[in-house]
Amino acid sequence: MSETTHDSAPPRDVPLAELAARHGLSVSGARPSLPGYVRQLWGRRQFIVAFSQAKLAAQYSQAKLGQIWQVLTPLLNAFVYFLIFGLLLGGRGGMENDEYIPFLVIGVFVFTFTQNSVMSGVKSISGNLGLVRALHFPRASLPISLSLQQLQQLLFSMVIVLVIALGFGHYPSWLWLLVLPALALQLVFNTGLALFFARLGSATPDLAQLMPFVLRTWMYASGVIFPLRHMVEEKDDWPSWVDPSLLADILAANPAAVYMDLVRYALMDGTFAESVPMITWLYALGWALVVGVGGFVYFWKAEERYGRG
Repeated sequence: MSETTHDSAPPRDVPLAELAARHGLSVSGARPSLPGYVRQLWGRRQFIVAFSQAKLAAQYSQAKLGQIWQVLTPLLNAFVYFLIFGLLLGGRGGMENDEYIPFLVIGVFVFTFTQNSVMSGVKSISGNLGLVRALHFPRASLPISLSLQQLQQLLFSMVIVLVIALGFGHYPSWLWLLVLPALALQLVFNTGLALFFARLGSATPDLAQLMPFVLRTWMYASGVIFPLRHMVEEKDDWPSWVDPSLLADILAANPAAVYMDLVRYALMDGTFAESVPMITWLYALGWALVVGVGGFVYFWKAEERYGRG
């Protein structure tokens, strides 16, 4: 061995980590600090918006009606629920059509926003492995982008919701402006939920097959189709150990019910609005902060493991 080669060889007793630090090397794909991760995401904001718009445009590209299905799908769901629960089973809680139909349509559209955000989040990593493995970027960009896609879809659909509200006698007032903060808080909540399930779905792809059943149960427990408090408190065959008022309070505090009630409160002034307590806004803010921040941190902690197989 030459003198030069011998001198340049690293000492065998020096740890590799120390050698890497000495020469300014770092682990490829290592998780950055939380503030650094936020800065990376902000730097990719144009990619996040462009990716959400591309996904939205491609969603119904093979269908003849195209983007009309964004509105038609929840409308058809609402029509089916109206036939079964509103007419056949009498689940409208004493509301007339001019109140029940806007109540139902708002519930279906707002819950669909959360439902689709969760389903998109579950598959955001496992469904984009080619992109994840080929490029280096903050992986949270994907579930965040898909949540924005669902927001754009909801905003497009809200035109139909407003038309239905007007058609059944719910006219514009200053309360309609409350839809904006309500949906903003729901977006934060949905994004946190999407990030949470994105991490779970990346490790367990079968979760995507289970979630529709979980989400359907959540829908029925959130008063999408019927007035939740009325149905719980009017039921007269509860076991003796069940307090109907307490049960109704617990169910009404769940986030899906909270965000639906806020939008209904804003758009249905003088009817459903009278039964919505202002504490609902505190629930909405609390759920957005806890789930939004918690889901983001939970996803960030596994950043270096996504796409590793």
